[in-house]
Amino acid sequence: MYLQETLRQMYAMGVGSLLIVVVISFFMGAVITLQTAYQLVSPLVPVYVVASIVRESTILELSVSVLSLVLAGKIGSSLATELGTMRISEQIDALEIMGVNSRSFLVMPKLIAALITIPGLVIISCNVALFSGFLVASTTGVMSQDQFLFGLREDFVPFNVAFCMIKAVTFSFIIATVACYHGYYAEGGAYEIGTASTKAVVYCCIIILIFDYILAQLLL
Repeated sequence: MYLQETLRQMYAMGVGSLLIVVVISFFMGAVITLQTAYQLVSPLVPVYVVASIVRESTILELSVSVLSLVLAGKIGSSLATELGTMRISEQIDALEIMGVNSRSFLVMPKLIAALITIPGLVIISCNVALFSGFLVASTTGVMSQDQFLFGLREDFVPFNVAFCMIKAVTFSFIIATVACYHGYYAEGGAYEIGTASTKAVVYCCIIILIFDYILAQLLL
C-alpha cells in the first residue's frame, strides 16, 4: 500500500506539474539570455560570456529556487488541502481507530514522492531553460550556436550541479513537511482548509528563501 500511494503521489506531483515547469523554464531561459545579452554590450567582453552567465544563473538559482517557489504554491497547497479535507471529514480519525498509523501512511509517501519528483523537475527545468537560451540566442542573432555551446562549456564547475541538487532536495523536504503539517492539523470547516492551504504556501516560500541564503552562505 505504501508503494502504491508513493507512486500515486509521484504521478500527481510530477505529471501534474510538468507542463507549468516546462513553460516557466522555457521563457525563463529565453528572457535571461536576452537580458544578459542586452547588458553586456562592451566590445571588451566576449559574446560567449552570455551563455556562461545564463548557465550559472539557471543552475545556481533560477531553475531551483524560482521553480521551488512555484511548486510550493502548486504542490504545497494540494497536499495541505488533501490532508485538511481528510481531517475535517474524519477520515484520519477512522484510520487511527482501525489501528493504522495515519502519519506514516498519509505523510511519508508524500514526503518520499516529493524528495524524488521535485529534484527531477528541477533537472528538467535546467535543461529546458538552457535549451531555450540556446534557441533564442541562435535565432535572434545574439550569437552563433557554436559560441553559445562554447560558453556553456567554458569554466564549468561540476559542484554547481551538486549544489543545485542539494538545494532541490532541501526545498522538496520543506515543501512536503510544511504543507503536510498544516493540512494534518487543520481544524474547522472549508474556510479553515483554505486558511491552512494559504499558510502552508506562505510558510513554504519564506522558509525556502531563508534556506536559500543559508545554503549559499555555507556551500559557496
